[in-house]
Amino acid sequence: MFAGAALAVLIAAGAGGQGPDGPDVGGSGPRVETWRVGVGAVAPDTIKPRRKAVRLSEAYEFRVKVHRWASYATVPLFVAEYAAGDQLLKKGRDASGWAGNFHGFGAGAIATLFGVNTLTGGLNWWETRHQTEGRAWRTTHSALMLLADAGFVVTGALAGDSEGGFSTGGDQRKRHRDAAVASMSVATVSYLMMLKPFRKD
Repeated sequence: MFAGAALAVLIAAGAGGQGPDGPDVGGSGPRVETWRVGVGAVAPDTIKPRRKAVRLSEAYEFRVKVHRWASYATVPLFVAEYAAGDQLLKKGRDASGWAGNFHGFGAGAIATLFGVNTLTGGLNWWETRHQTEGRAWRTTHSALMLLADAGFVVTGALAGDSEGGFSTGGDQRKRHRDAAVASMSVATVSYLMMLKPFRKD
């Protein structure tokens, strides 16, 4: 009888430590939450919030087309401008006539295209600023292009005062070439990152 009474006391003590949500050790420990399984079970919140739709204007679509075609024309201009500048740097006044004639034209064409793309790209970046998907990628592209813009300004400042830059010293012509190559390289990287398979937006 004594053993039976002791067993009853132990069972009663164990039942007293149970809460509605699971065991509570000693009645003062942290409550252990348990997931209910089956009918009426509450699943974890795994549904992602719906992305906010961003409506783009017709002007945006027009600027995209202008931006794209200006970009297509830029890389061939880079190649031709580098070839002309290299001729002038190596041969000076003995360079081929096309090099001297094209170098100034090419520089002006590149400046024009970059002006158009800076305007259209900047406006389109602003219009999509609330579109979170790919925003970091687009922002990096824009920042690199602005860096290239600054580089081309420096390139122009280092150009010679006379046609072809012949009146300047050799060191300044080389600095002019180096600034141009660096700016073209940054712009090309920025251009390529917006093409498949690199594009991330």
